[in-house]
Amino acid sequence: MTGPSMSTPADLPLDQVRTLLAVVDEGTFDAAAAALHVTPSAVSQRVKALEQRTGRVLLLRTKPVRPTESGAVLVRLARQVARLERDAHAELGLSGAGEPTRVSVAVNADSLATWFLGALTRVPREPALCFELRREDEDHTAALLREGVVMAAVTSSPDPVPGCTVRYLGRMRYLPCAAPDFAARHLAGPPGETLAGAPVVLFDRRDDFQDGFARRLGHRDAGPARHYVPTSEGFVDAVAAGLGWGMVPEPQARPLLSVGRLVDFAPDRSVDVPLYWQQWKLDSPALATVAEAVASAAAEALRR
Repeated sequence: MTGPSMSTPADLPLDQVRTLLAVVDEGTFDAAAAALHVTPSAVSQRVKALEQRTGRVLLLRTKPVRPTESGAVLVRLARQVARLERDAHAELGLSGAGEPTRVSVAVNADSLATWFLGALTRVPREPALCFELRREDEDHTAALLREGVVMAAVTSSPDPVPGCTVRYLGRMRYLPCAAPDFAARHLAGPPGETLAGAPVVLFDRRDDFQDGFARRLGHRDAGPARHYVPTSEGFVDAVAAGLGWGMVPEPQARPLLSVGRLVDFAPDRSVDVPLYWQQWKLDSPALATVAEAVASAAAEALRR
């Protein structure tokens, strides 16, 4: 006679997984308890039970709380389960199905400033979607996927995040640009020699694009005079204003080049950055709709 089934260490109780997600999203155990309408002690017990079950530390008890690498795997699982539950409710016509479906996407600033918002306007109005965009450098957007913060990302990496699919979008071309007066003062010689001493515009302190370009031409980083402008539009405006030189996305550079506000000081040295669409490997109608709209817009806006 077969008795009732027993839990195994491999089982992951959904209430514990959801509690872990709540702690990460809310930032503290107390805030998670308020969101879940349980006591802080219950939240702590569920998280400890999940850590014992998996044999791993899942949370860093910092302020705010952050998931460990193992914890990020379970956070991603919790978000995916929530996504599937919402899709199932919509298909079954259950209560709450009329609410917009939230789609979270990580996207780099240059795509956001040039073609990505146009892609979202191509998404059909039904079913109703609302977007949560996380701006991040294309070299780092995959990390947000890995942590389960977003369900899709525009990234420069062709290597799929575990549990995700990858789709090639195209290449964003960058042109080495400067204001005409700036180029006359600082870039009159060969770029490989002049860039090391010329002021440069950077997006932020993680931006090594300009340094990489300078090294390819002259084996040295860009100059020590550095201006940090952390928006795509502001970056282009700073270059056009003559604060420094910078690598400007082709869609933003062309209009300014045509009216003489910018010059391409190394016209045979453009740089192409491949972009990819990575998304959770889920059978989600909402996610599939967004993916198709993004791929369609990218095919028109990016170089193939």
